[in-house]
Amino acid sequence: MFGMGFTEILIIAVIAILFLGPDKLPSTMIEIAKFFRSVKNTIGTVKSSLEEEMNVNEIKQEALAYKKKLLDASAQLEKVSDVQGTINSKMAGFGDELLNDEVKTTPKEPKEPQTVTFKKKPKKEDTPDV
Repeated sequence: MFGMGFTEILIIAVIAILFLGPDKLPSTMIEIAKFFRSVKNTIGTVKSSLEEEMNVNEIKQEALAYKKKLLDASAQLEKVSDVQGTINSKMAGFGDELLNDEVKTTPKEPKEPQTVTFKKKPKKEDTPDV
């Protein structure tokens, strides 16, 4: 204990008995034990507090990493979810191209209007090839 051997502790105990006397020695030993116990508890508290602070630091770093990943993912999602804006811009360009094509080409003659009927068409008779 504290780099002292058994003989050194024995010498200190004999000096304490001679100096304090047999009446005060037990109460003094109790006070010394309480002092060492409180020092040990204080050191343990400081140690646990430092470990807790180190753990909190690690948790903060992890939280910041997750926050960065979440922000990156939300930015990518925003790019993907802007589909309507992309479609509108492409459709506007497509409409302009159609208008330009119509101006450049010559107008075609309109075909005869077709009517829709539910009547069966007359069958064409098959003539054998001779």
